[in-house]
Order: sequence, then C-alpha cells, then structure tokens
Amino acid sequence: MLSLHFKLQSKDSIIKILPKVRGRYLQNISLSRHTWFNVGGNAEVMYIPADINDLIYFLQHKPHNIPIYVIGGGSNLLVRDGGIPGVVIKLDNAAFQKVSLSENTITCGAGVHNTNLKKHLLYHGCGNIEFLCSIPGTIGGSIRTNAGCFGKSVSDVMQSATIIDSEGKIQTVSATDLGLSYRNSLFPEDWIILSISFNIKHCPTEEINQILEQQKEYRQQHQPYNQKTAGSTFKNPEGLKAWELIKKTGSDKLVVGGAKVSEKHCNFLINTGSATAKDIETLGEMIIQRVYQQTSIKLEWEIRRLGIE
Repeated sequence: MLSLHFKLQSKDSIIKILPKVRGRYLQNISLSRHTWFNVGGNAEVMYIPADINDLIYFLQHKPHNIPIYVIGGGSNLLVRDGGIPGVVIKLDNAAFQKVSLSENTITCGAGVHNTNLKKHLLYHGCGNIEFLCSIPGTIGGSIRTNAGCFGKSVSDVMQSATIIDSEGKIQTVSATDLGLSYRNSLFPEDWIILSISFNIKHCPTEEINQILEQQKEYRQQHQPYNQKTAGSTFKNPEGLKAWELIKKTGSDKLVVGGAKVSEKHCNFLINTGSATAKDIETLGEMIIQRVYQQTSIKLEWEIRRLGIE
C-alpha cells in the first residue's frame, strides 16, 4: 500500500478517476463509525466491493498513484483525526462472509465477524478454533497480527489463506509462507485476504459451547466489556507481560483528554466518550516513554494506527 504523502483530492475528483464498479463508493465517510474506539477522521472514499470479481476489476483498473488501505471490523485499529486519503476498502458484503466446511477444515470469508463464527462451530460441531470467537473484529484481520488468546494463535490452527495482490491476482498461501510469529507476520502491505481455512476437530456441541462460555466469562471478568476500546494496546515483550510493566511504572493512572487506561486491565486504553484519536495515541506514547524510562524496555504498539494527524 502506498504512503500517506498523497495530496487530498477535491470532493468530486477522486470518484471521477476511479473505475466504474458494481460495488459502492462512499465519499468522505466518518471512520469513527467503523472502529471500536469510535474516533478518527473521514475516509476520502470507502469502497465496498460487490464480490471478488468486482474487487479484481477495481485493483486492475485503479490509478496507481492513489493509496489503498483495507480495514476489517475496526477492533484493532486507531484512525487518526485527519482521516485517510485515497481509498479504504471494506469487505462488508455477503460475498465475503461465506463459511464452508470440508472433512477437517472450515473456510471463512475475510468479512466473517469472529463472534458470528460461533454459530457455525456449534451447528457443525467444529472444535479447535473456539478462541477465534472471542477475538473482536473479522476473520480477515486475524492474520496480519497472528491474533491469538487463551494459549492459541492463528498460526496454530491456520491451514491456508486465499489472498489477492495489488494487481488483482489471486493465490493461496500457507502460514509458513507468511512467517507468522507472536503478533506479527511478513504479510505484504499490498495483499488483501479473501478467506482463511482453519484446521478443525469434530467435537460434541456441548463441549464446544462450554469452552465458548468459559472464554466469554473470562473476558467479561478480566477485560473491559461494552466499552470503547481496541483490545490489547501493546505487545508483550518476550518473557514479560505488558500490563505488569504498565502497572509497575504507575502508567495505569495516566489520562489524556477523554482517553484513559482501563481500570480492569491496564493494557487496554479506553475512550471515555470524548476522546480524540490524538488523545488515545498521545496516551499510548506516554506509556511507552514512561515504561522505557523506568525499565529500559520499549513497548510496541499492537494496535494498528492509520491516517494523518
């Protein structure tokens, strides 16, 4: 994907130079409605493809100098207040939300919300990937950061992924091809995930439901629930816990504008209702600085930050 050093077009010009598609172009749409933090500026254009062929056509005919970004459910995303120039693609259509099952594999479209995966696991008796249901966002967003919880990550259960590159070419890749590691991958910036296939184990529905309920209960007890947050803010340094470093250095008491550290889990930042993206990012950077000054350990953002200030 291209740099943000792209001059914003006038209100009508960018639409005029984009290819004619069967999907939808939405102009100057607020991205705060598309992120869990509920902050951030506008997308110059949001493109919602009708299906894979529509997306292929767009990628093959778009102007090369226009930046392209892809967002999923917005659960692990901070969009800056200046918004995102160019085109933001969101696979928010039924064509990208299909789920299919083979003997030992379940294949999920990139637009499938992780929480909606639950009904398919229960209906078909598919175990081994219950943890995915408790990770906010969409399936497509789970690869880039090798998302995980409860002792498992995507790399442990992923068989393959179907992707499309910036030229509109489709290919299938494995977890090994993507170099998945703790909250990281070698996933190229100009690739878009279309679907992911996961290895499953057939289990009794009661057993799967018990695991799902236990994981849901744990999250409700130990993490902020029904609040404007974006999940874990920082990656855990090797052999350490980010939340322990934040607590130890007194960074859990920091507040910037309408942004604060969660009282329930201090590796979560909260928009109390009046925060700007600048408040949240400033708070995160203050935590990084304080932890580094006191421990010489530099925390890394787990949340993806996009846009211009």
